[in-house]
Amino acid sequence: MDQRVSLREHGGYDDVGAQPWSHTANLERVRTEATLRPAAGTLVRSATEDNGRLAQLIVGDGWTMRVVRYQNRAATVSVTAVSAELAAALITEATDGATEPPPPEDHVEMGFWWHGPHGGRRVDKPITATEWAQTRANYASALHPRLSELMRLTPDDVHGRLLLLHGPPGTGKTSLLRTLAHEWRQWCQADCVLDPERLFNSPAYLMEVAVGADSDGDDKWRLLILEDCDELITPTAKQTAGQGLSRLLNLTDGLLGQGRDVLVAITTNEDLAKLHPAVTRPGRCLSQLAVGALPHAEAVRWLGTRQGVSSSGATLAELFALRNGTTTAPPESTDDTAGYL
Repeated sequence: MDQRVSLREHGGYDDVGAQPWSHTANLERVRTEATLRPAAGTLVRSATEDNGRLAQLIVGDGWTMRVVRYQNRAATVSVTAVSAELAAALITEATDGATEPPPPEDHVEMGFWWHGPHGGRRVDKPITATEWAQTRANYASALHPRLSELMRLTPDDVHGRLLLLHGPPGTGKTSLLRTLAHEWRQWCQADCVLDPERLFNSPAYLMEVAVGADSDGDDKWRLLILEDCDELITPTAKQTAGQGLSRLLNLTDGLLGQGRDVLVAITTNEDLAKLHPAVTRPGRCLSQLAVGALPHAEAVRWLGTRQGVSSSGATLAELFALRNGTTTAPPESTDDTAGYL
């Protein structure tokens, strides 16, 4: 059936130019329960694409509305109507109360990916994220120049797509990534992949994460965070992770990475010398950072007392444990979203 005839039957436009007035709203942080449509009107078409995008066509007396919802909770609502007043009123009704307020200043929205029964799933969650000026004391002063340079990075400064953070557990690698997400929030969207071992063993899932999430036209760069991926980047990666290493390298500077504004951050407990040489070769890495314990003097200054601080210094987790009066330092989160939420 001709689409225009179908629309006419439901009260849509009768002739070309019969609804000359239009209005569009671009939304972020759309509530799951929001319908994004006026109370009046008839849904005449609905289509869900493979990348999770949902498009709907609604018509009413003298107006036609198109609603597109994206997987990252963004949406576009467009309406044409017989008058400017009607178009504006319909947009207002459809979008009123549809979005959540922006996160507080000490939070940043991070995406979380996982592979479900029906393919890749992504959800946005606000996470606590403190600015670099307030967290720099958590890291050894010898690292400050390189970390400050990394925090000030802009798209024009990107040379290399891989960011490696390596060091013992509890040294603050996850906290550093939260701070990085905060400092880059104006130009880069941070996404944490909860099942990286599956990501690089499933081409379809990898394509969805690397390509599909920005189908809403958002021009931000994306930072994919992969925690504790030792099996992907060690010298034995080819034997233990199959094609995982090759696909990781392809994402950072191969054909898959060409034209995609994607950065990949990997945390590992392994020493840099133990990583696969293909990962650390010049030009591939944006930065390679060894995140270690604070030296004794800096740890004492952080804690405000020498009591409990080893002569060799202390990790960030150990310092928090001493300050909170616990006997053991909590391990840095590695297997779920607890380190971010």
